[in-house]
Amino acid sequence: MPIRRLPSSLINRIAAGEVVERPAAAVKELVENALDAKATKIDIALRAGGQALIVVGDDGCGMTREELALALERHATSKLPDDDLWNIHSFGFRGEALPSIASVSRLSLISRAKDSGEAWQLDVEGGNLAAPRPAALAQGTRVEVRDLFFATPARLKFLKTPRTESDYAREVVERLALANPAVAFSFQEDDKKPLQYARQSDAAQRVADVMGAEFAANAAVLDIEREGARVSGFAARPTLHAATSRGQYLFVNGRPVRDKVLLSALRAAYGDLLPSGRHPLAVLFIEVPPHEVDVNVHPAKTEVRFRDAARVRGLMITGIRHALQGAAQFTSSTLAPQVLQMLKSQTEEGFSDNAAAQAQHFAPHYAPRASSYPAFNAFPPQARNAHAAADVCVPSTGRLGAAVAQIHGTFIVAQTQDGIVIVDQHAAHERIVYEKMKLALDKREIRRQILLVPEVIEMDEASARRILSCGDQLAELGLVVEMFGAGAVLVREIPAMLGDTNVGALLRDIADEVAEFDDSRALRDRLEHISATMACHGSVRAGRVLTIDEMNALLRQMESTPGSGQCNHGRPTYVELKKADLEKLFERR
Repeated sequence: MPIRRLPSSLINRIAAGEVVERPAAAVKELVENALDAKATKIDIALRAGGQALIVVGDDGCGMTREELALALERHATSKLPDDDLWNIHSFGFRGEALPSIASVSRLSLISRAKDSGEAWQLDVEGGNLAAPRPAALAQGTRVEVRDLFFATPARLKFLKTPRTESDYAREVVERLALANPAVAFSFQEDDKKPLQYARQSDAAQRVADVMGAEFAANAAVLDIEREGARVSGFAARPTLHAATSRGQYLFVNGRPVRDKVLLSALRAAYGDLLPSGRHPLAVLFIEVPPHEVDVNVHPAKTEVRFRDAARVRGLMITGIRHALQGAAQFTSSTLAPQVLQMLKSQTEEGFSDNAAAQAQHFAPHYAPRASSYPAFNAFPPQARNAHAAADVCVPSTGRLGAAVAQIHGTFIVAQTQDGIVIVDQHAAHERIVYEKMKLALDKREIRRQILLVPEVIEMDEASARRILSCGDQLAELGLVVEMFGAGAVLVREIPAMLGDTNVGALLRDIADEVAEFDDSRALRDRLEHISATMACHGSVRAGRVLTIDEMNALLRQMESTPGSGQCNHGRPTYVELKKADLEKLFERR
């Protein structure tokens, strides 16, 4: 067949397949146009998930009669005055959005230029333009998109339910609202009450409006700048996390993106602070000189390419980790209400008939016992006689207060200046040991303990091979192993900080961990992963009775250990109840 030029209507429909994937994509393009027009108020309305109707109105600079028709031509734009694709300061610049939307819908474009005495309207149906006509509009631009994809019915088969499509569009508006706190937004779905964001003077208040009070109360603020690049925003405490990555909002020079480099940096920054399978919550703004980032990668403009991706990634990880150093010592403020709700539920159910028999299990334990854990022995005695523990005086320093009891040999109860703290002793000590191992690993100062009698660990051949395959890495961590025939490993040295531990159980767990390693994982990640397993085995176990001295030593170490608000697996190490919380529980206020 001979080569021929495609008609412009078909070209626009092809382009629409990339630019306008679903109603939310059309909303994104139209709202970004309004932001480029310097709007201070943007109203969005949807019907049937955007398939029946999308309306976007703004109070921006507007367009003249001549500009209306030009705006619907492909690759016509006002946003590239010098044709420099490496100096883009606007959301749009390709000149594809409006003609693409118009080619697959029935579109009405009404606009009134600033200082103009009249507004004009232009109607398009499936790419066919009508003549401009006078219209009524006070200021700015109003775009109405009806029957989206009527000209490409095959696309309709790939849309989800109206409810789901509306949720996608709502997320688009939330992202753009986060990046533009000085702009007021309203978003209405069908006849529901509109979602409204008032104009704000700073990003913090807009973040609270969009992300909610829970995120605002549990977010660490970060702001770091280096070599012309800057990362600022808010990162949630590790104990506040989500099942999906939907709560991750990333912006590059104000543009919402879903960039793989940035998403991987976010995961790396949280590292071992999160439970497996959970995702951090964050709102981050990355600012780089326009000539150092390419936004012309994809028509949807949600992907970018950095000239120096490693520098941006490193700056992002450093900023988040510095922000979390203090915040990670705290648990989410949502834990206290959860505990109170559980206690209230149990109170409403009433006590069982054998409550007296059950009560003995809650008696505090103070049995003195010499500690075999170096972490505890490093502290001087602080507590008075155990029998006077109930009258303990809370020290003027120490955020976690003074220990008063141990429950079930597992949980430490401490009194603070304005409440109580309940600590999971194993989880807390696990984090302490882990952070010490990481610090010693960085300084190459992990002390080894030579076993007087090397221990032979029997295991299946596959597990033994996995252990021996990472023998060099284990040696860096102070665990020296050798082959001892088929299906057996000989252990000659162990890390001194682990104390008296079950070496066999430790090696079998490490073998299971190694089986899940990705071969491409960095050496540092592999070492930290193994360190976490070792720390778990080297920590004080649940069920071990502690003295008051040991409990207070653990509390003091928690206060000085990074990330002590959660264990190596991301679970919280303690719950704090304020005095006001306790008063509410007993209806004293």
